[in-house]
Amino acid sequence: MTQASVAASPSQIGLTAPVRHLLARLRHLRPGALAWLTSAALLLSACSDSYVNFPVTAEGQDDLDENVEVIRLDITNIESFTLPSRGHEATSLPSGRNWNYLVGTGDILSVIVFDHPELTLPEGERSAGSGFRVQSDGTINYPFVGAVAARGRPPEQIRNDLTQRLARFIPDPQVDVRVASFNSQGIVVSGQVNTPNRQPLTTVRLTLIEAINAAGGATDAADLREVTVQRGGHVYPVDVQGFLEAGLTQNNPVLRNGDVVSVPRRRAEEAYLLGEVARPDAIDLSLEPITLTQAVTRQGGLADSRADVRGVFVFRIHQGRTRVFQLDTSSPTGLLLGTRFVLEPGDVVYVIRSPLQRWNDTITRLLPSVRAIATADSLGD
Repeated sequence: MTQASVAASPSQIGLTAPVRHLLARLRHLRPGALAWLTSAALLLSACSDSYVNFPVTAEGQDDLDENVEVIRLDITNIESFTLPSRGHEATSLPSGRNWNYLVGTGDILSVIVFDHPELTLPEGERSAGSGFRVQSDGTINYPFVGAVAARGRPPEQIRNDLTQRLARFIPDPQVDVRVASFNSQGIVVSGQVNTPNRQPLTTVRLTLIEAINAAGGATDAADLREVTVQRGGHVYPVDVQGFLEAGLTQNNPVLRNGDVVSVPRRRAEEAYLLGEVARPDAIDLSLEPITLTQAVTRQGGLADSRADVRGVFVFRIHQGRTRVFQLDTSSPTGLLLGTRFVLEPGDVVYVIRSPLQRWNDTITRLLPSVRAIATADSLGD
């Protein structure tokens, strides 16, 4: 019986055990069976094998579609990709650094005339919140002088008015007016804070950060980049993270009466690791900037012996085109470049399979057919 011999490749180092077994079996097959297997191997290698095969050489990439732009990462261009493309933006909400509290309906005023206790509430009635209430017409009723305008005025103006009017009855009156209970003005904090609440505005200005802290602080699920303040029928986006990280002072505005602060839930911002990675998965980018090396390392690194270290690709949509960033990690320089390349939401990181592993996988899939043909071949002897 004529036997077909199959020459081994120049080096079988790296071939898997099943593949070495296959090469040994091929030596004993008839020429017809060998031809069939060769055709099958070519067919399988040409078909999709549930992995992406992207060219790693400049020559192979020349034939790509014109809408695909390949950028090979090196020391000359890495600086362009070390920071997230999404920066911090200043809000258009008026910051209003100056603050002067104006008395409103429902506020309780404490009025003291020194050396004249009869013009102050009786001792037994003194308690938190006791005093002269600003009525619906905006006035308070005070002994001797009657109605005194209070709404829309700061406490200092009310004090001056009372002093002038009491001077007709008391020589050189010494008057002090304070807000004992702030009831007329406030803001609301809602959304992803630990204790959503209403907070009164006082004579001390209240900033956005202080209001969020007074509501128990933001939860772990909060997105401080997308906070909104509703004022006067308009909704203003406020990037609070920009104040905390970039020093944008206008992004910590002083709040006004009626403001509604909403802290939204953080939306998923993910990059996706696929291909020859130990644990393919999605990577959350919403908490902190993550580099390419960090993402791959957190998922167990490249798959040993399967990954093509020349073909670590990042696919990204940029202005309607597909950008493909290629990182060659076969050298220490490439490994270090990956620590500086910052991923963006929607990026797809794909590590291609090595050519040797593709060959091994193809041959491994042919093993059942080889065994069947070898059995038939032996029966035909």
